[in-house]
Amino acid sequence: MEPISPKIRHYDTLCAQLESLLAGERDTVANLANAAAVLYHGLPDLNWAGFYLVKEGELVLGPFQGHVACVRIPFDRGVCGAAVREDRVQRVADVHAFPGHIACDCASNAEIVLPLHCQGQVAAVMDIDSPIPDRFDEEDQSGLERCARIVEAACGWVGL
Repeated sequence: MEPISPKIRHYDTLCAQLESLLAGERDTVANLANAAAVLYHGLPDLNWAGFYLVKEGELVLGPFQGHVACVRIPFDRGVCGAAVREDRVQRVADVHAFPGHIACDCASNAEIVLPLHCQGQVAAVMDIDSPIPDRFDEEDQSGLERCARIVEAACGWVGL
């Protein structure tokens, strides 16, 4: 049996923390706010962790931790827009080389964006930025996908 890496163990802990924190709560904003705090403070080398909500054909800033952020993102721009358009995780080693990148914070160099769903449709994205180039690897993506499913399941997605 192959040993579990320290990074995977760390994501196990983050997922357990999210499950415990979000258990029994259905308020979307409250759950996204707590999830942003868990991710921002629980992962090293981040400068932003938060959510953008799908509203009226664009992404609108939701709960987050970190530097100020762009308030609205069209679906045809940026890493977050690509995550919605393609309905798949976007893991970008160098955001400055990403076509259509939106520089909300010029200190960000790497980004990972994960779609969150409600009734089969993208309802939001979980967006995580780092000042460290190529900060996110396959283990991060796998761990963050697990976190995203926990958040997705905990949210009521009503009234947004």
